[in-house]
Amino acid sequence: MNQFARITAIEYELPEKTLSNDELARDFPEWNVEKIFSKTGINVRHIVAADECASDLAFRACEKLLNSGVVERSDIDFIMLCTQSPDYFLPATACILQDRLKLSTQCGAFDYNQGCSGFIYGLGLAKGLIETGQAKNILLVTAETYSKYINPADKSVRTLFGDAAAATLVQATEDGPYIDRFRYGTDGAGAKNLIVPIGGSRHPSTLNQEPDLYTDDSGNTRSDADLYMNGSEIFEFSMTRIPQLFFSIFDQDFTLDQVDLFAFHQANKFMLDSLRRRIKLPVDKFIAEFEHCGNTVSSSIPIALKKSLEKGVLVEGKTVVGVGFGVGYSWAGCVIKW
Repeated sequence: MNQFARITAIEYELPEKTLSNDELARDFPEWNVEKIFSKTGINVRHIVAADECASDLAFRACEKLLNSGVVERSDIDFIMLCTQSPDYFLPATACILQDRLKLSTQCGAFDYNQGCSGFIYGLGLAKGLIETGQAKNILLVTAETYSKYINPADKSVRTLFGDAAAATLVQATEDGPYIDRFRYGTDGAGAKNLIVPIGGSRHPSTLNQEPDLYTDDSGNTRSDADLYMNGSEIFEFSMTRIPQLFFSIFDQDFTLDQVDLFAFHQANKFMLDSLRRRIKLPVDKFIAEFEHCGNTVSSSIPIALKKSLEKGVLVEGKTVVGVGFGVGYSWAGCVIKW
């Protein structure tokens, strides 16, 4: 009998420490609280402690889900972890997470590094594993601690990004399909526009040697060991590629009026408002859930879905179009039936 992949539960975890607009305004006097909020739509970001890693957030998000009773711990047969801030270069953080969660040693586990499109990519991977009979109960985990890559003197990224993890349970069902119509895109020519230049094998860090700091024309200070974002190029990419991806999901068998909600990567207010207007989507169907957590990279869509569930906006029977986009450049979209 055929089996189909379906999302059955989502939980998320935010660090205890926060970074408010008041604190940012003190560090960047040229930007007051109102200006920061008007540009970003964000009031608060959550930031990990110095000794806290992505796996710690991932562990707590997974424990929330497993302790909810929605699935037996012993039934999890695969865990995949999307992160660009792993605990180590090797081994895979997913393997460490499997042990911490006390999952079966017959459980598959791997990391993948995909960033803002990572949740949609993960759903596609989960669908493939389940619908080819390789797994039945998958923990799709997204966890990011971009704050560890951000220079405190760089307001271009410090005002946007927050740390978070989400755990999504994808299970086999005989009904379906519940996740479908996947579309993907990649343009590695944009890699340089959202990058941490130093730290990998191409440009290794030098032990006990701090890289030089520099200040750009906008007054943002960073080194090549810090996160760099070319905001104007990222915006141009998003305005060009994402509408094309979005409309490719639809045809005569699946039309725009069949969609109840749109869950885009929760980048920031300016980006999402611009995309919504360009694609001509109604405000009341467009999920915006980043005011109290910021841009949480691969966790932004599952957090937005969970918040929509908690508010009663997303209920059983609703149809959602999810779209992720960003670092890479990488982008992806799909249809999720709840």
